[in-house]
Amino acid sequence: MDTILVLAIATIVVVLMFEYTNGFHDAANIIATVIASRAMTPVQAVILVAFFEFLGPLLGGTAVANTIGKFVTLDDLDRVTALTIVFCGLLGAIAWNLLTWWRGIPSSSSHALVGGLAGVVVVAAGSNHVSWGFAELMHGELTGVAKVLVALILSPIIGFWVGYLLHKIMMAMLRGAHPSINRDLRHLQFVTSAGLAFSHGANDAQKSMGILTLVLVLGGFIPTFDVPFWVMLACSMTITLGILSGGWQIVRTLGFSIYKIRPLHALDSQMTAAGVIFASSLAGAPVSTTHVVASSIMGIGASERPKAVRWGKAREIVTTWVITIPGAALMSIGCYLVAQVFL
Repeated sequence: MDTILVLAIATIVVVLMFEYTNGFHDAANIIATVIASRAMTPVQAVILVAFFEFLGPLLGGTAVANTIGKFVTLDDLDRVTALTIVFCGLLGAIAWNLLTWWRGIPSSSSHALVGGLAGVVVVAAGSNHVSWGFAELMHGELTGVAKVLVALILSPIIGFWVGYLLHKIMMAMLRGAHPSINRDLRHLQFVTSAGLAFSHGANDAQKSMGILTLVLVLGGFIPTFDVPFWVMLACSMTITLGILSGGWQIVRTLGFSIYKIRPLHALDSQMTAAGVIFASSLAGAPVSTTHVVASSIMGIGASERPKAVRWGKAREIVTTWVITIPGAALMSIGCYLVAQVFL
């Protein structure tokens, strides 16, 4: 069989593997507050989330896919080298996802993907093959890696303050309400968690859609970077399977280790995260659901009882955010060095 075809098939499989690990890694981010507030059972939460997660990639457009698929330029390399680079970048991201999932640490799949790809491209092809976008950023234009990093940095900050302000407003509106209001708040989470799942699918699945389309272009299977429908469907199905697999260790971290979650906290966190993530998807900005959900919980806790927020756990999560890009980069570079032995 042709080497290019074999490499392309292998890379597509790895893309879908990444999407699967993304799904089960991020499942906990979406359902943690629902379960912690006892709005749904784990089974109810996973089924509801999986359904709307499936719809997100199909109805959420391709703006994020275009951003991710174009921040590295490999079309001037021979096809075998280009596909090998993408293959190793994805393996590095998957390895980082599995490591952090195993340790129960809510790291970012988006950071891992960017770090894995950028790291191996710099080593294998040179830094000029990465669209950094920093020069354009100085002129007010967001593109390339700069656009990705700005989105990943600003989104948790926005999530924190939106969660902080929203919770203040909701507490003022519900001041003096009868405790039975908690029942209604739990019921409302069927809507807000569905919205969060849809926005997550619309943003996160597009990252793999972008990489998979890049593989098809580099392999010469399609002429231009236009996301085919079957790519949307494949990524939608794969991330949904990952969601159904769950990531229960991270549920404990986000649902119980940052702040004691009650129905109003959960509702506010879901509304905050859904709004921030969906707005980012419309802007073509890839964000981390992990970051946005965790920061919204911190903001909500800080608006109510700052001393009750377990900032030690928050610092642990932030540290993981910082090391994810270089960690995934090192793993992908290691994969590339091993691949050179066999090619």
